[in-house]
Amino acid sequence: MDIVDSVTRSRMMAGIKGRNTQPEMIVRRFLHANGYRFRLHRRDLPGSPDIVLPRFKTCIFVHGCFWHRHEGCRYATIPRTRPDFWQAKFSANVERDARARTALAAVGWNVVTIWECELRTALGRTLDRLLETIRQHGAVIGRS
Repeated sequence: MDIVDSVTRSRMMAGIKGRNTQPEMIVRRFLHANGYRFRLHRRDLPGSPDIVLPRFKTCIFVHGCFWHRHEGCRYATIPRTRPDFWQAKFSANVERDARARTALAAVGWNVVTIWECELRTALGRTLDRLLETIRQHGAVIGRS
C-alpha cells in the first residue's frame, strides 16, 4: 500500500523532471569548467541525448537509476503498487535506451552513459572516466 493518496502521488510524479536534473547539471558544469562546449537535448539525434559534444562526436546520457534500471543498483527498485504497470514501463525505457544507443553508434557517435548513483558515490572517478573517454574518441577522429 502506498503511504500517500493517489492525488498526492500523481502530483509528486508529475513534478519529476526529465531535463536539467541535478545529476545532468553536475556533468554540464564539469564539462564547461574543463573547456568543453556542448549542445543540449538534440532532438535530431536518436534518444535526444542529454549532452552532445559535436566536435568529438560524443553523446552523453545522464540516466536516473530508478527510471532507466541501472542493473544491480540499490536505487533501481520496483514500486509495490501496480508492479505489472511499472515493470512494463521500465522495460520500455530500457528498450528505448538500447535502440537509441544502437542507432547513435551506427552513425558513428560515441555514446557515454553516466548513472545517477555514480555521481553520488564516485563523482571524481566518474568524471575523470568521462574526460578520458572524450579524449580517446577525439584522438580517434583526429582531434584533441
